[in-house]
Amino acid sequence: MSNWKKNAAAKAESGLGETRGIKMIKVLFFGPVAERVGTNELKVEFHAGMRVQDLRAQLQAQHPAAFEIVCFVAVNGEHTLDMSAALTDNSEVVFMSKFSGG
Repeated sequence: MSNWKKNAAAKAESGLGETRGIKMIKVLFFGPVAERVGTNELKVEFHAGMRVQDLRAQLQAQHPAAFEIVCFVAVNGEHTLDMSAALTDNSEVVFMSKFSGG
């Protein structure tokens, strides 16, 4: 594999760089979850048949401390409790912890 392909693959995997031709999911993190992940946004490669639970498991393996506090998930702007919900190319998934205000 050429260096360019290795670098492109590494950038795509890390959520950095161009993703032309690769189907991607946009993942957003807010508050303490973002602090524990170390960023507020990642791009994750989409695979056919991918579900919220698959994405969560993949990210939880990489950032276990962040997912200890996740209790709110939204897909394409809609709150969901259904972790078996199907994702599509260009889905946007949000992970958040509890929040309170006053």
